[in-house]
Amino acid sequence: MYAKIPLDAIQKLLRRMQNESLIYFGKGTVEADSSCRLKLAVRAINLGADVERVGSFLEWQEFENMATKVLEQNSYIVKKNLRFSHAGRKWEIDIVGCKRPMVVCIDCKHWHYGMHPSAIRKIVEAQVERTRALAGFLPSPKCMIECSAWNQAKFIPAVLSLTLSRFKFYGNVPIVPVLQLQDFLNQLPAYVDTLKHFTRQIANQLSGCV
Repeated sequence: MYAKIPLDAIQKLLRRMQNESLIYFGKGTVEADSSCRLKLAVRAINLGADVERVGSFLEWQEFENMATKVLEQNSYIVKKNLRFSHAGRKWEIDIVGCKRPMVVCIDCKHWHYGMHPSAIRKIVEAQVERTRALAGFLPSPKCMIECSAWNQAKFIPAVLSLTLSRFKFYGNVPIVPVLQLQDFLNQLPAYVDTLKHFTRQIANQLSGCV
C-alpha cells in the first residue's frame, strides 16, 4: 500500500524528524535505535494512531530497555525480569531498580485508551502483590540484588505505560508514561512516603529463587 503523499513533503517530514532526533540517516536508509522507535511510537499515538497497532511494531525489550536506561542514568542498580518464589508461589517483576533506600518495582504495560477502571485495578493490585512478595522474600542467598545488603528499604510498586493513562495514580500506586519516567524519578525522593510502599528492615532469612 502506498501513501499518497508528495515526495517533497515526505523529505521535509524526514528532515524534521531527524532534527528532533527521532530518526537518523544511514547509507541510503532511514534508521532509528530503540529509544527513537519508542519516541516515534508515542508520537504516533499522540497524533491519533491506534495504540494496539503501534504497539505491535515494538518489541517488548525496547520498552524495558528504555526504562532500564533511564533508571541507570539516575544511579539505580537495575535487575530485569526478576523471578523468585515466596509463600508457595512463583513471582516475576519486569524491572527492579535499587537506589538506597528505594526499591522501585515496575510492571511494563502496553496501555490502551479507554481501559476500564476494573482492568486498571487488577493490574495495579497484581503489582502491589508482587512488590509485597519481594519485600517479604529478601534477602536470599540464591538471588542477590542490590538492596539485599541494605539495613532498610522502601519497596515501591509502579506501573509503566506506553502513553498517558486516564489515571496518574490508582490506590496511591503511580502509573507513569515511559517518556515521563525521568520526571517521576526526579520527584520520587520527595514524595515516596505519600505513595503505596512497603518499608522493611531486611534481616537474614531463607528463601528460594528460580
